[in-house]
Amino acid sequence: MGEVSQPILRFAPSPNGYLHLGHAYSALFTAEMAQKLGGKLLLRIEDIDTARCRPEFSRAILEDLSWLGLEWEEPVRIQSRHFDEYRTAAKRLDSMRLLYPCFCTRTEIAAAAGEKTDPDGAPLYGGTCRHLSPVTRARRLESGEPFALRLDMSKALAVTGPLDWREMDPKTLEPKTVPAHPERWGDTIIARKDTPTSYHLSVVTDDAVQKVTHVTRGRDLYEATAIHRVLQTLLGLPAPLYCHHHLILDAEQKKLAKSEGAKSLLALREGGVSAAEIRRLLGLSAP
Repeated sequence: MGEVSQPILRFAPSPNGYLHLGHAYSALFTAEMAQKLGGKLLLRIEDIDTARCRPEFSRAILEDLSWLGLEWEEPVRIQSRHFDEYRTAAKRLDSMRLLYPCFCTRTEIAAAAGEKTDPDGAPLYGGTCRHLSPVTRARRLESGEPFALRLDMSKALAVTGPLDWREMDPKTLEPKTVPAHPERWGDTIIARKDTPTSYHLSVVTDDAVQKVTHVTRGRDLYEATAIHRVLQTLLGLPAPLYCHHHLILDAEQKKLAKSEGAKSLLALREGGVSAAEIRRLLGLSAP
């Protein structure tokens, strides 16, 4: 029999603000899962949004996680140092004739979508630029217009066929097969003119490079797994097991968010709250 590989998990925050209780839960949940599985924990800094991500937030992430009592394997993977890898992955998809440039603005997409939305509730892109002639497309590219590279989902699914993923129960760790429905997302964005990747492309690339076997993350990313399965299949990447945990909600039952001013771990720490109190508040055990 072959040697069984050690489980590898990762916590992957974006340094576009300070971590809050929702991040703390996800980080601690992942660390606890790694301990249960006898695996190791990796840390990845997802900073492809160079306009919003800042070095001081990256430093704060390391400080917050250390304060919580977490330890991780080195080195920490910094996404902004690996744009060439993501660019290579996008070129591979393009060589399969699965990508096309989209010049539509958010306003134009919303107007065309009407009441149609994707699983996140955003206006569903209807494929307007998929129908541009090669001449028009070339002219608009040469003019320097901003654009996003979108995946022609119908063509992609013709290549992959039906897809699914293995979802673990957060409490029992028992896996079940979940059918994937990437068509609900329409022609999703893979890269942009000024950023040669997207969240989806960089995540599947990184998980493969870091040999991640189990992906733990919030329930808000459950539906996005369908997109990840498409990309993994097209790029010949392994499919990890997935486990989507519940979200930490505010008083109005909304997901905690940096953009909504969720109180940061830094502020809680400076206010005298201990890491042990954070763990108890979140219902997680001590390390």
